[in-house]
Amino acid sequence: MRKLVAALLVTGLASSPALAEFPEKPVEVIVGYSAGGGTDVMARTVAQFLEKELGEGASIVVKNMPGAGGQIGFTEVSKANPDGYTLGTFNLPAALALTKDREADYDVNSFTYLANFVEDPNTVVVSASSNFETLDEFLAWAKENPGAMTFGLSSLGGNDHFSANMMAAASGAEFTLVPFKGAAMARTALLGGHVSAGTMALSQTTEFKDDLRVLAVLSEERSPFRPEVPTAKELGYDVQMSSLRGIVAPAGMDAEITDKIRAALNAVNENPDFQQMMAKQGNPMAFVSGDAFEQLAKKQDDVAQAIWDETPWK
Repeated sequence: MRKLVAALLVTGLASSPALAEFPEKPVEVIVGYSAGGGTDVMARTVAQFLEKELGEGASIVVKNMPGAGGQIGFTEVSKANPDGYTLGTFNLPAALALTKDREADYDVNSFTYLANFVEDPNTVVVSASSNFETLDEFLAWAKENPGAMTFGLSSLGGNDHFSANMMAAASGAEFTLVPFKGAAMARTALLGGHVSAGTMALSQTTEFKDDLRVLAVLSEERSPFRPEVPTAKELGYDVQMSSLRGIVAPAGMDAEITDKIRAALNAVNENPDFQQMMAKQGNPMAFVSGDAFEQLAKKQDDVAQAIWDETPWK
């Protein structure tokens, strides 16, 4: 009897189809912005290296779903089947700021946090023709003339807006915030003398070194892209804010699949060719994965909530 049971078990195991190795079909990466932008370029760069790391036959398809400031794409990822075949780009603080000023079908707990690749720090900038040579001079004037300093932003409810608020709180200065429809318009207004100063991501200043004077970078350490520019922190203002870009999946993904994708993304990050390509694109890299990425997102969510509670932007 025991031999019969054993034989049946062996036969049953032999006739069962082997579990398919992930991935057995194309993996889709959803980008909540239009093709050609910084997030899209990052996603396509990661995708080409991730295909190789996931093994022979793996295929990554990047799908753009722009609209509502990225909300359409973020929502699509959060509602997808958590089987590893739908990933998405994730922008901080933008993705979570969107959950404060409107109805959203996701929150900070709606995702499996895989890896962040880019941390593009904000800056405090003035025109190259400005009288302000240093951050201290700039802030001293702003404090002596409350509200007279016009501060250009790409929009409300994002890293530019949060940078300005945090800089004001840390210094005691009072700015008049002037939001625009995008960083390019804010930069044009600054260069044209329509606003006195601005804040934008460091990468948005690199092609305008002769036209813009960067007074400070809002990061923990000086950027290798502009090593001559001090951080606000070293000047006595502990303000850090950046535009972060990473890869997430829906919450509840199987642990084995999560570990496999995270390991592959770690390998992508360590690839010298990938690092060289990202540097050539002007992407300041700051790789964080797994739990550390999730904690980073929760910290950004807290910042967005605090600013919304104090000074709601809608």
